[in-house]
Amino acid sequence: MNGVEKDGVDSSSPRKVLVTGGAGFIGSHVAEGHLARGDEVWIVDDLSSGRKENVPERATFHQMSIGDPALGELCQEVGFDLVNHHAAQIDVRISVEDPLRDAATNVNGLLNLLEACRRTGVKRVVYISSGGVVYGEPEERPTPEVAPKLPLSPYGVSKLAGEHYLHYYRVVHGLDYVALRYSNVYGPRQDPHGEAGVVAIFCDRLLSGQEIHIFGDGEQTRDYVYVKDVVQANLRAAEMNTPASGGLDERAFNVATGMGTSVNRLADLLEAVSGHQSPRSFRSPRQGELRHSTLAVSRFSARGWSPQHSLKDGLRETFRYIAGARSQVATP
Repeated sequence: MNGVEKDGVDSSSPRKVLVTGGAGFIGSHVAEGHLARGDEVWIVDDLSSGRKENVPERATFHQMSIGDPALGELCQEVGFDLVNHHAAQIDVRISVEDPLRDAATNVNGLLNLLEACRRTGVKRVVYISSGGVVYGEPEERPTPEVAPKLPLSPYGVSKLAGEHYLHYYRVVHGLDYVALRYSNVYGPRQDPHGEAGVVAIFCDRLLSGQEIHIFGDGEQTRDYVYVKDVVQANLRAAEMNTPASGGLDERAFNVATGMGTSVNRLADLLEAVSGHQSPRSFRSPRQGELRHSTLAVSRFSARGWSPQHSLKDGLRETFRYIAGARSQVATP
C-alpha cells in the first residue's frame, strides 16, 4: 500500500462532525464552516475559555471537558464521521508555570478523545497542532513541515506529543488524521482579555486609548493568518486524500501566510487601519516565547489551500468587529 492515498471524509454528502473547543474563537468559526457546507455539528466545550454566545445556533452543544468519560458516550450515541479537535490549553506561559495542567488537557484529554474515536469508528480526526511552537527556534524561515521539531515550551511539547499519539493510532488502530500546524491566528471573536491574541489585545487598547505593552524590543516576528482562511484550511483537511504510509510530516500542514510581521509593524498597521493611536511601552521578554516564527505553506498550497486575505484587510475586519462588540456592550 506504500504511496497509495486514502480518501478523505466524503465531501459530497452531509457529515456528522464533532468540534471540540467549538465555543472558542477559532473553533466556533470552524463549526460555522461545517454547518455552511451542510454538515450536522456537535460542539463539546467546557467554557473555561470559550463563550456560549459563540456557539452557532444550529449546532448541538454539550458543556463538558474533553477529559470527561461522558465524551465516549456521546461519540457512541452519535457515531461521528469527523472529529475536529480544537480544545486545548493554549497559553505558553501557563504551560511553563504549570506543565501538569498543560498536559492534563493537551495529552490526557486528547487520549480520552482518541480512545472514544477508536471505539466508535470515527473516519478522520483533524488535529490542531502549532507551527508556532513545535519547531522551536528554527534555522530555516519560512519553516517547512520537515524542519526539526525542537519545542521550547511544555505547550510545544504537548502539541507535538499529540501528533505522535495520532501517528500511533493511525498505524496500530487505523484512525485516519490530518494535523494542522497553525501560525498566529487572528480575527473576529478573538478575546482581547486573554494572553494569546495580540491583535485583539492591541485593538482593545487602541479603542480605549490605553498604552500598548510590547514584550521585548518589538522586533520579534510572527506569521499572522486570518481566521476565515483557517476555516477553509480545516474544511480542506477534512476532505483531502492522505498517504497510506509515512511519518508525522506526511500528514501535517502549516496553516500560515509565509510572511513574518514584527510586533512593532503590527501595531503600526493597526493604527493605520483604525485611525487610533496609543502610546507604547516596552517590557521584559516573556519566558518560553520564540524570537521569530514564519511558516512555509507551499505543501498545503499544492493540496488546494492558500490564504486569501491580506494582513491589512484582515486587521481592518477584526478591528471593526471588536469596535462593534464594544459599542454593543456600552449601549444600554
